[in-house]
Amino acid sequence: MTLADFPITRRWPAQHPDRIQLYSLNTPNGVKASIMLEETGLPYEAHLIDFAANEQKSDAFVSLNPNGKIPAIIDPAGPGGEAIGVFESGAILLYLAEKTGQFLPQQSTARWQAISWVMFQMGGVGPMFGQLGFFHKFAGKEWEDKRPRDRYIDESKRLLGVMDRALAGKEWFVGDYSIADISMLGWVRALRDFYKAGDLVGFAEFRNVAGWLERGLARPAVQRGLEIPSKD
Repeated sequence: MTLADFPITRRWPAQHPDRIQLYSLNTPNGVKASIMLEETGLPYEAHLIDFAANEQKSDAFVSLNPNGKIPAIIDPAGPGGEAIGVFESGAILLYLAEKTGQFLPQQSTARWQAISWVMFQMGGVGPMFGQLGFFHKFAGKEWEDKRPRDRYIDESKRLLGVMDRALAGKEWFVGDYSIADISMLGWVRALRDFYKAGDLVGFAEFRNVAGWLERGLARPAVQRGLEIPSKD
């Protein structure tokens, strides 16, 4: 299979067909892929998927990700030298870690610990922080009944507590910086800075998480990845 066999490439043509093709937007989920690509140094080409135009639900995009969600990638040099499409941000992190041998421990116990934290993010941090953002910043804030918002406040606090305890005495979740950290940086940043929910969840009380976030945001590759794809 080659890059040209993917219908999405007709809607978003590759200017550099030898590079990984990234289809994304710099949302908390989207930046997992762009940060990982920046951290690994893999050559890639970014294509902006415009949510305002509902492009993530277009036939072209859905041909790569049937779920109609960003991010998604095509690697023209996949397993066996054939092009491969990968969707779901957690799967992309794992794929790129396997491809490069970076940011995923090789030792079995630490490896599975890192993967466990990625699954924790996928199943808990992303959905819960995202729902809190909906009820605090977006359309849900108009609802008179605050019980849904309060539910997500409580669950976000609980998750932050889990993270804070795990980070006690450590710089990163599993030994060295890994996909465990990359998976969560964009979401914790969004909770505090984009959703402006820091006061709601008592973010300042979670000092280990706060310190971890600042360490992560100080990384040059993270700073670059947070702005990709550019909206310009």
